[in-house]
Amino acid sequence: MNNQINQELFFNLSYSDLEKTIATWNEPSFRVQQIWQGVYQKFWNEPDQFSSLPKLFREKLFTYFKFSSLSPIKVISSQDKETQKTLFSLEDNYAIEAVLMKYDQRRTLCISTQAGCAMGCVFCATGQMGFKRHLQSGEIIEQVLYYARELAKSEEKVTNIVLMGMGEPFHNYDATLKAIDLLNDQRGFGLGARRFTISTVGLVPMIRKFADEDRQINLAISLHATTNEERSSLIPINKKYSIEQIMEAVRYYVEKTNRRVTFEWALIAGKNDSESTARQLAHLLRGILCHVNVIPLNPTSQSIYQPSSKEQTKLFQQILEQFGIPCTIRIRRGIDIQAGCGQLAVKMTDPSTMI
Repeated sequence: MNNQINQELFFNLSYSDLEKTIATWNEPSFRVQQIWQGVYQKFWNEPDQFSSLPKLFREKLFTYFKFSSLSPIKVISSQDKETQKTLFSLEDNYAIEAVLMKYDQRRTLCISTQAGCAMGCVFCATGQMGFKRHLQSGEIIEQVLYYARELAKSEEKVTNIVLMGMGEPFHNYDATLKAIDLLNDQRGFGLGARRFTISTVGLVPMIRKFADEDRQINLAISLHATTNEERSSLIPINKKYSIEQIMEAVRYYVEKTNRRVTFEWALIAGKNDSESTARQLAHLLRGILCHVNVIPLNPTSQSIYQPSSKEQTKLFQQILEQFGIPCTIRIRRGIDIQAGCGQLAVKMTDPSTMI
């Protein structure tokens, strides 16, 4: 039998999908749990690892399903060894990047949801790539399992996942949420919903849809400006979804879920880091259950902008806090290997130059 016929990426399957498949094969139902735990708890992806399954059944499983669609091309670590970035080649020769960050006891993954991005934010390297395609839910999951497998070698595990890698998660809404649901499934990987964070530049209809689902997943909004003119110059999608529309959607989200929203703010020297801007931001966020993450802009090769100084960053934080807006200065990680927020980008031609 040609093992390429009808071969599907296993990680696209839900537990119930697998149950239906195993039932059609006239196999006992306990095989489902054996496979699911092998994949999502032991991180198996090779036939020989499924040694508890009969040999003929294993062969059938790997005939109908593939357990690998991403190929690691390059792995590089930051000088402090706290950040690791991996370049994956997809089966159609597009490529994505994912990042592992170590914070004390936390092991946080920054995962991609698209190859490239259609949002075109001017300070973001991914945005300057343009949009290539959406990732399947299984391709999103596979990034996580790759790092889970690596961490398990040192008896560590994934503690947090941020959907802040390449792509706009809400532009690939269904696949992104399906991936989270499968990784949240307590019969398998079992990562709690509050361990996930989705970051969006402000796709208003999707924020409202997300609010209606009343999930426990964290929501972060990349804001970066307080006026539409300023924001549209940085984030083109603002011409379609204005700050006023975003803030209305955020208020709807908080009202529906009673959950705090995080606003992300990349501090750009001379652009959005002034004392007056901080006061404008405080006014804009007044009365909203929220938190602000500020971080000096991470440099990219195609951006004309520069990060704010430490002093200006601290002043910006202090002003927000004076107005009662909780604010944290995020730790910058992996800047030396272009692994920070807004730095992920790959060239699609010669794999040797992709990082």
